[in-house]
Amino acid sequence: MNEQEILNIPLWASVPFMIMLLTIALGPLFFGDWWEKNKNKLTVSLLLSIPVIIIMFILGEPNKIVHQVVSDYIPFIILLGSLFVITGGIHLQGDLLAKPHVNTIFLAIGAVLASFIGTTGAAMLLIRPVINTNSQRKFKVHTILFFIAIVANAGGVLTPLGDPPLFLLYLREAPFIWFFHLLPEWAFVNCLLLIIYFIVDTYYYKKESVKVLLKDQAEIKPLKLKGSINFIFLIGIVLSVAFLNEQYIPAIKTNHYLGYIREISMLICAGLSLIVTPKTIRTSNNFTWTPILEVAFLFIGIFITMVPALLYLEANAESFGLHTSAQFYYVSGALSSFLDNAPTAVAFHNLALGMSAHFEGATLVAKIPEELLKGISLGAVFFGAMTYIGNGPNFMVKAIAEENKINMPSFFGYMFKFSLIVLLPIYILTQLIFLH
Repeated sequence: MNEQEILNIPLWASVPFMIMLLTIALGPLFFGDWWEKNKNKLTVSLLLSIPVIIIMFILGEPNKIVHQVVSDYIPFIILLGSLFVITGGIHLQGDLLAKPHVNTIFLAIGAVLASFIGTTGAAMLLIRPVINTNSQRKFKVHTILFFIAIVANAGGVLTPLGDPPLFLLYLREAPFIWFFHLLPEWAFVNCLLLIIYFIVDTYYYKKESVKVLLKDQAEIKPLKLKGSINFIFLIGIVLSVAFLNEQYIPAIKTNHYLGYIREISMLICAGLSLIVTPKTIRTSNNFTWTPILEVAFLFIGIFITMVPALLYLEANAESFGLHTSAQFYYVSGALSSFLDNAPTAVAFHNLALGMSAHFEGATLVAKIPEELLKGISLGAVFFGAMTYIGNGPNFMVKAIAEENKINMPSFFGYMFKFSLIVLLPIYILTQLIFLH
């Protein structure tokens, strides 16, 4: 089968992928109890993968599935799993004075950490101290909403470790340090969100009763960090992703034994974390394997079913009428708001691949024009905060908040009361300043 026939895969072959994404989006809303069980997620993933595998065998290209699993899924899940295990061994406890400047500092620290320990790691590390600090206050829902926007999403732009879509773009040959080029956008969005949050929290702080404020002052507990040895393992993850690649070890291209040296290094760091971290620390963090198994089961289905969609997008790129970084930013952002942002980023990278020949003289990064990669990266990460389902940590933060009796907005309430009126204007302003 020649290359042209392979690329001309019919659109209907992408139906399992579309069903997979719709199931992820609607399952928690309409089939909550059934969807909560990870075995059901795995069942859905496997059932929807079967027709795609058959299609690729019929086309004579089963290697496309193998490549997707071996080159994308396995590195992806090992990175997330390693970060999950290591950050699960770090416990930050305490109850500070819940003043606006204290809360703002918490969110600012989270914005920085998110790029280096992942949005999931930063969110899980900081959400409980933030909730404890604000436990005496009546008005605290807004703090959780801004926490989702900053720590669980916008903070993760600066490295491939920050957010899953960026890691998948890194696997497509975007250099580790290239993402630091997004520092101006990262600083603009996060600083603006922090300023708005400080103003909002100051307003609500003034509405608190004297009784509440006195109680907050009486129940202060200093911050205490346990499991700090895990920061060594986090550094190990950062160094593994940054330096154990073809750029620094060219032999990886020709020696298949070195192909997984990065992943082996990350697994060693995670294994050491499990060995040396006292079990009491993980118990304090309510650490279980359920969240990472959920990600593993869902994404095996996503990575397999998306193969026909990726081939179709690359072959039909010109027909979509997208040519500028701003267009890629908004469209990838819109889909990232309601679908998981990781497959969305990969899909639009493939779309851009089909257009690279029309950008003569443009600087290519990850084999696509740099400006398009910037639009895809920023759209996928920033717009992941537009709904609870845009990025994995969003629902996790919401669940922990509700466990602590914080009355979070509904799915649509979150959009109408927060993301559409606070986040969207900032994202539009970001495009007008930085993307064209």
